[in-house]
Formats: sequence, structure tokens, C-alpha cells
Amino acid sequence: MLQFREFLKSGHAPTLWSSFLYFGFSCAVWVINGAMAPFIRDSFQLTPTQMGMMLSIPIFAGALMRFPLGILAQYIGRKNATLVEMAGIFVAMGYGYLFVHDYGDLLAMGILLGVAGASFGVALSLGSGSFPPRYKGLAMGIVGAGNVGTAVAALLAPALAQKFGWQAVYGFAALSVAVPAIVMALYAKEPSDLPAHSSFREHIACLFEKDGWAFSLIYAVTFGGFIGLTTFLPSYFYDQFNVSKVQAGQLTMLAAFLGAALRIFGGWLSDHWGGVNTLTAVLAITAVSMVLCGLAENSLPITMLLFLVCFAALGAGNGALFQLVPLRWPLTTAVAGSMIGEIGALGGGLIPSGMGLSRQYTGTYLWGFVGIAVCALAMLVLLRVMQIRWTRTWAEKGGRARSA
Repeated sequence: MLQFREFLKSGHAPTLWSSFLYFGFSCAVWVINGAMAPFIRDSFQLTPTQMGMMLSIPIFAGALMRFPLGILAQYIGRKNATLVEMAGIFVAMGYGYLFVHDYGDLLAMGILLGVAGASFGVALSLGSGSFPPRYKGLAMGIVGAGNVGTAVAALLAPALAQKFGWQAVYGFAALSVAVPAIVMALYAKEPSDLPAHSSFREHIACLFEKDGWAFSLIYAVTFGGFIGLTTFLPSYFYDQFNVSKVQAGQLTMLAAFLGAALRIFGGWLSDHWGGVNTLTAVLAITAVSMVLCGLAENSLPITMLLFLVCFAALGAGNGALFQLVPLRWPLTTAVAGSMIGEIGALGGGLIPSGMGLSRQYTGTYLWGFVGIAVCALAMLVLLRVMQIRWTRTWAEKGGRARSA
């Protein structure tokens, strides 16, 4: 406890907590269509493929919008960029409440939800910006735990949709954006750790290196798997096990909350055991649990247990990967992390679409789960090959930080 107080005093704690709240709210809005998917499906009588497309678009849009928001933050400041984004979220929620009347409107709404998904890089950079290097990892982990907003959406959105109608949930979200916006405006302070603007080439520099692509692809499984499955699970529980729409959200909340909470643990474990070792275990557990989820499609208790195991691994994997990023790019951690986060998030958009195609054309979700498992195994092989060079150049054995 004493060490944690020392950590908070070393930087600007109000900015840290404001960034956590902002990122949590943004994550909740980003997956709001997924949380309400059973209601939306019944309202528009969507096919599994249409459902997959509807759930995938916000994830793709959010990943693609991260870079423009990061550039904007360089010119108007990260704090001001968050306020601009939250204004965009308000407009998007207003559109959803007033103008979504058919499937085409729903797809347009998905693009607008991408505004909320753009928050990752700015939130982490703002929240950790005032903390010294020895504490930046913990600060980024705390802000990154704002992923718990996905669990909040899964818990609250179905209950509100049940009582007031699913479009009214957009209206509640539009009103709620005032809370993080006011907290950000009053309590956050722009850090002074980024004195110069980064060029476009500097932003994408890590993608000119093999390591940059390796990190991005692995993150596509860990974070992409987390956000893609969180978006998809309410529909899966409702369709596969005939639970109520509210219960489907509650089950999703349990898995998403565990995954978000263990992001911090994954970073801590990687500091002590090594990021490579942690990711090795994460990818192996993810592959096995996904195949077993597909095979256990007739048992809700077993499936739920397996999802909890999988989400715990994915959450720890997100923390582990970002333990390695500052070791590999110590001078450009923010821009490398932002680009890796953007490319990695794109992987999540493939999951709802893949699951919908699997269900519509094979009659089962099994092959969608197998596809995720194959991707996890491929990234495990990639990791074990790449780590041979990593541990000879910039990391200790297992992926720990090199001693001074």
C-alpha cells in the first residue's frame, strides 16, 4: 500500500483516474451494439452473417480511427482530444437514438461507434504521461484496465433495453457522456512529456520492422480476441443456450470483467516471470480453451468455465505484451504502442463475422472457435521463433527487462 501511494504521488493522480474513467466509458460505448445484439437481431430479424457484420464494423472503425485521433492529440493536446472525442460520442449516440430505423442505419451507427473505439492510445498516453519511467508500466496498466467498461455495458445495456427499448440505451449513453467529460475537463492536466510532434513516419516506424508486425499480430489475438469475443458473446449465449437477453449480458459481463482485471496482473507477472514466458502460456491456454468451447456447445456451465479461463488468459496477455513494448522501443513507447494497438484491434473485427459465417454455413459455431485457436497457435510459433533474437538483443531470457 505504501508503494502504491508513492506511485500516485510520483505523477498526477487526478489525470490517471480521469483517463481510466474516460477509457472505461469509451469501451462501454464501443461494444454497446454487441451488448444489445439479441434485441437488435429480433427487431430487424437479422441472419447470423448480418449479425456478424453489424458487430464487426464498430471494431474495425474504432481501430482505424485511433491514428487520426492520435495525430489530433499532438496538435491540440491529449486532454483536448479526449473532449473532442467525447463530443463525437454524444453526436453518435444522438444519431442512434433518433435515426436508426433499418439495417443500413445500423451499419452506419456501427461506423459512428468507432469514435469511441479510438480512445486507446490517447487515454494511455495521457494517463501515464506525468509518471516517471519506472512507473509508466503500472500507470498504463491502470488506464488499460478501463477495458472493464465492456463488462459494464454487457451488464447494464440489456437491462435498460429490456425496460425502455434498445434505442433508448443510446439516449442514456448520450446523457452519461457528461460524467467523464466533466471529470476530464475539471481534474485532468496535460502532461509535458511530448514536447515535439511525431511525424507520420515516426508513428508507423515500428511497422517497418519485423518486431513491430510480430507484436501487432500477437496483439490481434490477445486484445482482438478480448474485444471480439466480448462483442459476440451476448448473441452466442442467447442463441446457443436459450438464456434470456439480460442473462446473456450478465454472463458476458463476468468474462469481460475478469479479462479486464487481469490485464494489470499480466503486466505484473511479466515483470517477474517475463513477457515472453507469460505470452507463451497465454497463447497455449487460449488455443486449448477455444477448441474446448466449440466442443462443449451443449453445456452452459462447462462453456462458461472455459470462457472464464480464456478471458483470464487474454487479459493477462494484453498486459504481458505491453510489458515488452517499452523494452523494445524505450524511446518511442507511446507511438509504437499506439500503432500496435491500432493494428492489433483490427483482429477483433474478424471474430463476429467469422462466427456468423460459421453458424450460417455449417450450422455450428465450432469452426469459428477453431479458427481463433489456429490463430493463437500460429502466434505461439511466431513468438517462440522471434524470442530467440529478442533475448539476445534487448531482453533477458523469458522476456524480462535487462539489468542495468
